[in-house]
Amino acid sequence: MNKKDEFLKSQKVLRLATVGKDKTPHIVPVWYLYSTKRFYVGTNSKTTKAKNAKKSKRVAFCIDVGINAPDIYGVMGQGDAKLILENSKVKRIAKKILARYFDSLENKSAKELLDDTDCIIEITPTKYSIWNY
Repeated sequence: MNKKDEFLKSQKVLRLATVGKDKTPHIVPVWYLYSTKRFYVGTNSKTTKAKNAKKSKRVAFCIDVGINAPDIYGVMGQGDAKLILENSKVKRIAKKILARYFDSLENKSAKELLDDTDCIIEITPTKYSIWNY
């Protein structure tokens, strides 16, 4: 696995940018799973990010760490998003995402998030930029 993929698998917050109906950017930090060169974000179909991804598949993202050189590293990119709505697939992927953030899926907050998740935004990157200082 290369440094970029290791980094993307290890980090916890992705900033996701979508475009609204009036062409206004919407940027939100999200929990995610990086697997098979794609990002997966669990959410509810009523959220702005899900509504925007449904209307326009073009998205951008950024994951970065550090504020002082030489410990600054980041990956940003653009890609295509699609909504996964099939309930069994949504729950399977959502459990994998939540397992990255909770010691147990029996945690009250984990259960509430899983219950509220009714779609997954799948992002297929088409372009990356990497920086390291």
